[in-house]
Amino acid sequence: MLSAGLPEGAMPKLQRPGPLRERVYDALLELITTRALRPGQHLVESELAHHLGVSRQPVREALQRLNTDGWVDLRPAQGAFVHEPTEEEADQLLTVRTLLEAEAARLAAVNAEPAGIAELEELCARGEAAVARDEVEAVVEANAAFHARVMGLAGNAVLAELAGQVDRRVRWYYTPVARQRGAQSWIEHRELIAAIAAGDGSRATQVMRAHTEHTRHSYHERSQS
Repeated sequence: MLSAGLPEGAMPKLQRPGPLRERVYDALLELITTRALRPGQHLVESELAHHLGVSRQPVREALQRLNTDGWVDLRPAQGAFVHEPTEEEADQLLTVRTLLEAEAARLAAVNAEPAGIAELEELCARGEAAVARDEVEAVVEANAAFHARVMGLAGNAVLAELAGQVDRRVRWYYTPVARQRGAQSWIEHRELIAAIAAGDGSRATQVMRAHTEHTRHSYHERSQS
């Protein structure tokens, strides 16, 4: 049952007015990327509609779009299921992420000003506090915010747009290893801040590449931990 697989209060009630199918899509995508709806989980239109407080039609439309976007698998005579990413899919996406973020780190080291460095320090402190509290969702959010800020400091709109296209999937893959990466991830973030603050583009590239590769390896090793 869908309701048995969701944490208490995880399913949002949608507010009208607005383009309902878009709001249903966004709500379901958020539940998928945070893994409140787990890979392989059966998605029943009537249950989703009930929990979201809408009719089945916008849910059906949202599921079709999620299928097109690769988040949901529609199986003939079986229904909709949250997509289960293969190891190859994860590897390809996380490899691309490494390329994008390594370049962002280099550019950030060239362009960042003291205010931007301070923002990274604040985000890092937030992430470290979330790790100390063992709040995985907060850790994932802080991690995403930190990387987004590095991307922003790079000052390259095209690079940021490309990174934005993979951001949700990066969160999806990072969530199951966030606890495993733990404090070490934020130690690496501190090293990155130091390189950016020093204006050392070569060092920032090296640190970011190693950092993102650690996450990629952790994802592939998650079942062994």
